[in-house]
Amino acid sequence: MRWSIRRSGHLPRLSAELRERESVKPLELFFDLVFVLGFTQCTALMVADPHWQGVARGLLVLAMLWWAWSAYAWLTSVVDPEEGSVRGAMFGVMAGLLIVALCVPEAFADRALPFAIAYGVVRAGHIVLFLIASRGDPELRRSVLSLAVSSAIAIGLLVAASALDGYAQGLMWILAILLDWGGPALFGMTGWRLVPAHFAERFNLIIILALGESIVVLGVAVHVELTAGVYVAAVLGVGLASAIWWTYFDVVALVTERRLILSAPGRERNLLARDSYSYLHFPMVAGIILVAFGMEQVLAHVGDHLHLVPAFALYAGTALYLLAHVALRLRNAHTINWQRLVLAILLVALWPAAVHVDAVVALAAVNVLFWAMIGYEYTTYDQRRYDLRHGVEIDPPTRDAD
Repeated sequence: MRWSIRRSGHLPRLSAELRERESVKPLELFFDLVFVLGFTQCTALMVADPHWQGVARGLLVLAMLWWAWSAYAWLTSVVDPEEGSVRGAMFGVMAGLLIVALCVPEAFADRALPFAIAYGVVRAGHIVLFLIASRGDPELRRSVLSLAVSSAIAIGLLVAASALDGYAQGLMWILAILLDWGGPALFGMTGWRLVPAHFAERFNLIIILALGESIVVLGVAVHVELTAGVYVAAVLGVGLASAIWWTYFDVVALVTERRLILSAPGRERNLLARDSYSYLHFPMVAGIILVAFGMEQVLAHVGDHLHLVPAFALYAGTALYLLAHVALRLRNAHTINWQRLVLAILLVALWPAAVHVDAVVALAAVNVLFWAMIGYEYTTYDQRRYDLRHGVEIDPPTRDAD
């Protein structure tokens, strides 16, 4: 991406051009790390309240953080974050993000208002930077202004929710999320712009960073006695995280990126990017965070049974991740990945039984089922998988191999 600089007096006017053939910049990775802290705090919120209410609140906060991160992913596909005053603005946004992350554990209690205000600052920074990028592009500017409306309403609802508690507060959060997420669907996607390869890479990296959260929670073992059961649970945790990585990066990430690259620029590409990435990657991340919470509980209860909610997080979180893959393939190839759908249904069905076995056994069962599915896909679609991974063909295998 290049910047054209037009001087008016002593002040440069920055206008953005699309960035071409550029990978993700170091500042973007640095920026994402603050969001990952927020994701970690969502897990901490669930751990502190390992009941249905705690899980629900963790997912609501995660939805808000995800939408803010996704907004900046669209922004940095137009604006180079390391150029000019944008770099300083990104550092300022990171400071706001840190405050947001620090407030997450009490986002529904004493820190509800600071969370809403800091989150509003983060979203306002995004709008301001996008308005700079939209100079000379009326369609993009109209889209940004439309997004500003839905964002402002959502932040206002968060501020109002800070004065409430209980179900009323939760419902206000849900309404804020629905309005914020529904903005692009309500106002249309024609005016947006993006560079598909860079855009896809941003989302690929956030999946890796979310998976890092599942690895970090394994560090809880340092706070418990390092028994043989803890060692086994840690190994199984890495095994499940590796299976999650495999099912996305082996083929799905490649197919989704190629679909985006081959789509027609404009509304078609924007809709595909919104649906495949901004919308359908969220349940993947939510599933990973739920799995991380479940694995933390396994390590904390080695030698005992999981309670109902942590078992749900482990099994339903894995199922949610797989269902996101099913929906992604349906959106891109208009077919269903039956093996992943069946496994997701099976995991949900087995969830009640998971509370009656040792926590390590429950984690081992998820591993066995997940890796069995991977083995089936690997052997059944070996040639098609090879062709996809080496760019030999694209369309036919996407109906069977992702």
